[in-house]
Amino acid sequence: MLRFGTDGVRGRALTELTPELVLALGRAAGRVFDVPVCAIARDTRESGPVLEAALAAGLAAEGVDVVLVGVAPTPAAAWLAAADGVLGAVISASHNPYTDNGVKLFAPGGRKLTDPEEERLEAELHALVGATTRTDGGLVGEVREEPALVERWEESVVASLGGRSLAGLRVVVDCAHGAASWVAPVVLRTLGADVLVLHAEPDGRNINQGSGSTHPGALQRAVVDARADAGIALDGDADRALAVDADGRLVDGDHIIAISAIDRKARGALPGGAVVATVMANLGFRRGMQAHDIDVVEVPVGDRHVLAALEEHGLALGGEQSGHVIHRDLATTGDGVLTAVQLLDVIAHTGTPLSRLAADAMTQLPQVLRNVRVRRPGAEVAAEVTAEVEEAAAELGGSGRVLLRPSGTEPLVRVMVE
Repeated sequence: MLRFGTDGVRGRALTELTPELVLALGRAAGRVFDVPVCAIARDTRESGPVLEAALAAGLAAEGVDVVLVGVAPTPAAAWLAAADGVLGAVISASHNPYTDNGVKLFAPGGRKLTDPEEERLEAELHALVGATTRTDGGLVGEVREEPALVERWEESVVASLGGRSLAGLRVVVDCAHGAASWVAPVVLRTLGADVLVLHAEPDGRNINQGSGSTHPGALQRAVVDARADAGIALDGDADRALAVDADGRLVDGDHIIAISAIDRKARGALPGGAVVATVMANLGFRRGMQAHDIDVVEVPVGDRHVLAALEEHGLALGGEQSGHVIHRDLATTGDGVLTAVQLLDVIAHTGTPLSRLAADAMTQLPQVLRNVRVRRPGAEVAAEVTAEVEEAAAELGGSGRVLLRPSGTEPLVRVMVE
């Protein structure tokens, strides 16, 4: 039985994450969440429509009306859940290859599920698998298609600039053949940018393939060739974004958060004078924020933890080096298109090249991340080498770190040394 990781439930499409399992998950969600409507979005994987149909059937069987948004970014579903007070769901495996798929759920209000909610959902799911008959004789929900709903999210992203525009900027956007293939160019062009588009021809199997935030090489070359001001690399479900400056250098999530934090502080839009970052943030990020008199609240990996800290401390900005960035006053989850718009806005209204903004914000210290594939639970493997990790960290003293983190979505242990 699949279990919830740091970003929903995920597995090999149609073999691990089967239609039968997803149908049961839909029924479990219908029983756990007392809501009349669920909005479902999906990315461009070939398995998406089958799993979408299964999830919709499970929800409808429990009396929940289902609105099919179609292909749309993960943050669009979260935004609808927040705006309309409905359950949100996304069929996506984010940056994974097309052979994988997953289900992410957003509670009414647009937040990812809490641990207790996931535990209740898992318990209900386990009880339902193999025994999915319904005995209460309740009503069956309606399933309808409303793809135009994504336009409301697009409008909210445009409105986030408060009337400012991106006119005069030339931008290359890499859509990773994913969920933002159509909407990202629309948003950027609506804001006045001159937009060149890469990898926006999904065929069901090419999502994330040699493209997007996990493979930014083509974008880096395209930005230089087009003499663009910046490039934006999204992932398959567009909940994260990385950037590229005019010289083709990658600008990661740490830099993006730092640039946005400094700009927000200058505009009086950084409540608490602090940001939230995970333990994986580069040491150079922490030093950069200290130099700009901005505090850093550190949390475990996962944008759910970032959001919790933002709300606990009344802050507005936080995220991860991977490009998951949350502007809490504008969204409830990582939003790659919104992150891109906010970053490009800094370039536009300050008239400062991205390369200068990044250099002024922080100096990245040498950092290496390795993914080690394991055959046993990652937490067990990580625990067995605790002594070795502590010994290596002691050698570095205060000038570096060694971190081990089991992946919540793949059979990997991530090892980071800086």
